[in-house]
Amino acid sequence: MEPEALSELAAGAARDKKAEGVMLLDLRELTIMCDYFLICTARNTQHVKAVVEGVQERLEDAGRRARHIEGKSNARWVLMDYGDVIVHVFLPEERAFYDLERLWADARLTELAAVVEQARGVQHVDARTDASL
Repeated sequence: MEPEALSELAAGAARDKKAEGVMLLDLRELTIMCDYFLICTARNTQHVKAVVEGVQERLEDAGRRARHIEGKSNARWVLMDYGDVIVHVFLPEERAFYDLERLWADARLTELAAVVEQARGVQHVDARTDASL
């Protein structure tokens, strides 16, 4: 499965579990570490675990297993490494503190609504676009 499709599948799974602030950061032009970050927020530790399990199940059903999952025991910030896609599930205070969107501010950022519209064939302009566009 291509990284873009994998990230969209993970984003849909997170949203199905009622994750909030679901964002895809396109890192392809910025790093060789991975192609995409999926970042989302859960309301409490139980919700973090539910989102993580939902993403994990959906991607396993598609034939992809996480290489590594970190932070699941304390469930404040869980990182799921799928190679080309890294999923971050945060509690609100952790997301605000680490502010990955700011750290990777040069990344092209897409809200989940845009991903859903693209999958349905609806035209969308990214939330953050290159100034030259």
